[in-house]
Amino acid sequence: MKKNVLFVLIMFMSTVCMAKQKVNSKDSAPMKKEIVLQLYSVRDDISKDYEGTIKKVGEMGFTDVEAANYDNGLFYGKTPVQFKSDIEKAGMNVLSSHTSKELSQKELSSKDFTESLQWWDKCIDAHKAAGMTYIVAPWMEVSKTLKDLQTYCEYYNEIGKRCKAKGISFGYHNHAHEFQKVEGQVMYDYMIEHTNPEYVFFQMDVYWVVRGQQSPVDYFNKYNGRFKLLHIKDNKELGQSGMVGFDAIFRNTDAAGTEHLVVEVENYNFTPIESVQKSLDYLLDCPLVKASYSK
Repeated sequence: MKKNVLFVLIMFMSTVCMAKQKVNSKDSAPMKKEIVLQLYSVRDDISKDYEGTIKKVGEMGFTDVEAANYDNGLFYGKTPVQFKSDIEKAGMNVLSSHTSKELSQKELSSKDFTESLQWWDKCIDAHKAAGMTYIVAPWMEVSKTLKDLQTYCEYYNEIGKRCKAKGISFGYHNHAHEFQKVEGQVMYDYMIEHTNPEYVFFQMDVYWVVRGQQSPVDYFNKYNGRFKLLHIKDNKELGQSGMVGFDAIFRNTDAAGTEHLVVEVENYNFTPIESVQKSLDYLLDCPLVKASYSK
C-alpha cells in the first residue's frame, strides 16, 4: 500500500546551532543572553557616527562591549569616564579592550621594560577609570628566537601583575601565526606554558585557531581553564563558512574556563550592522549558548 512519506524530521538534520531568522510575536521577547561585541566589528560606522552606532548596538541586545580604539588615555576620542557613560547610556557595560605596546629592540635585548611599563601604568589607569574588567593584547609578531619569546612571556607576566593590582585581568588574543614554530616549539603553546595563569589569560579567537589548522576544543582540554574570553568569529557572519565547529566549542566552555563570549565580525556579506545582528541572532538562537558564563 502506497503511503505519503513524512519528511518533517528532515528539517532537523542540520547542526543544532544552524543560523535561522528569529520570529518573535508581540507578546514574546527575544531570549536574553550575556553577549559582548568587539566594536572593531562596526569600526567604519562608529568612526562616522559614534553615538548612533553605540545606540544601535545596545538596541540589538548586546550586553557589553569590547573596545578597540584606545589611544593616549582616550577611547574613541572620549575620556574613560565619558566612554563608560556613553556605553551605559546605550544599555550596555564596558567589559574589555584590545590594546598593546610592543617592546623596542633595546628592551627586547636588555629585558629592561621600564619605558613600556610606564606606558602601561597610564593605560591601566585609563582602563580602570572606564570600568574595564579585562585588557587584551591583540597582536605580537612571531618571535625570531625562543629567547625573545621568553622575554615577551616575562613582559606579559609583569603587565598582568600590574593589571591584577588594579583589579583588572590581562590576556592575549591570538591569530593564526601563533601556531608557527619557533626553534621547534609551537609559539602559542610556549606562551601558555611560560606565562603565569595568575597574571595572564588567553582570549582564544576560535576562527583563527581553525585557520591555524588546530582544534579549539583540543586546546581547551590541554590547557584547562586558561581561556577566560572567547572571540566567537567566522570568516564573515557567524555560521557563514561552515568551517568552525561552534557546537563542539559551546559544549566545552567549562573546560576552557570561559567567562564571556565576544562576537567579532571583520568581513561582511551585508552592511556591518546587519552582519553583526545576524551574528548575535545566531548565538541567541543556539540552545548550547548559555544565558551567562560569568554567574
